[in-house]
Amino acid sequence: MKKYNVAVVGAGAVGSEMLRVLKQRNFPVAQLKVLARSARDINVDGQKYHVEPVTPKSFEGMHVALFAGTEGEKGAAVTYAQEAVKHGCIVIDNGSDFRMEKNVPLVVPEVNGKDVRLAKKGRGIIANPNCSTIQMVVALAPIHKMSKIKRVIVSTYQAASGAGSKAVDELFSQTKDVMEGKTARPEALSKRIAFNVFPHIGSFAENDFTTEEWKMILETQKIMHDNKIQVSSTTVRVGVKIGHSESVYLETTKALDIKKVKAALAKAPGLIVVDDLKTSNYPMPIDCEGKDDVFVGRIRKDPFNPKGIWLWVVADNLRKGAASNAVQIAEELVKLNLI
Repeated sequence: MKKYNVAVVGAGAVGSEMLRVLKQRNFPVAQLKVLARSARDINVDGQKYHVEPVTPKSFEGMHVALFAGTEGEKGAAVTYAQEAVKHGCIVIDNGSDFRMEKNVPLVVPEVNGKDVRLAKKGRGIIANPNCSTIQMVVALAPIHKMSKIKRVIVSTYQAASGAGSKAVDELFSQTKDVMEGKTARPEALSKRIAFNVFPHIGSFAENDFTTEEWKMILETQKIMHDNKIQVSSTTVRVGVKIGHSESVYLETTKALDIKKVKAALAKAPGLIVVDDLKTSNYPMPIDCEGKDDVFVGRIRKDPFNPKGIWLWVVADNLRKGAASNAVQIAEELVKLNLI
């Protein structure tokens, strides 16, 4: 089997998860470089990795570079992606900097995997979508094939880890403070996360939607190649460590048999249906942690609209929402002989 030289740029929560996923999915790695702003050693599942300072020359001889990305600020890919491409490397960027560029494919392999081919014709960069978008489109795609989706209304319940390791630390420390009767002060997040829920992820933008909400709108249309899908979103931060949940309402162009919808979802790649109401069995973040699939349940018809369907969608935001999707994109490149 042919093997490939891989660079992972970023050694935080997502970068570490990328290293974990590469190993667990047995990606054919010949040489592995871990790059970040400064040199250090990190430990992932008992394995030591040496982190080198990233420079333009770091990408010499590399076939693919996985950039962990930084939400809310310019990621390392802005500085180094084109340098990597100059060295013949294909960049897979988990940040938001290139997602909506016309000549950069935005890819979820189960939905539009073949779009990776566009990287060769474009800038040599493939963008990893927003974590909440990824899990939603994996669930929407099989239904869209049955009947075009007209509109989607989604409310997300996003884990603290979506805001980084400092937000997770804050969830734990604030929980301890509240239990001890102390004042829990927000620092990493805009509001207190312990024993709280707040509808504010990203910054407020056009029409009073947040940037996170606009990502879900625009990215869904781009990934599914359908600008007519009307998406409206409310993104919410909740006191969960790992795993984003979504309440998704969708309306199709024609009425669908709900049994056939469930069957299509059960057969779809990357989806696991957990929907046994007799045993109160439905997806929860604690059951999805550490897994690469998207889980869907509470599948039901709108009793007042024959074309309306409700879904409850859950996934590990650090894996399928970030690291695993990026590695799956690299696997798609291997499958299509593009690296």
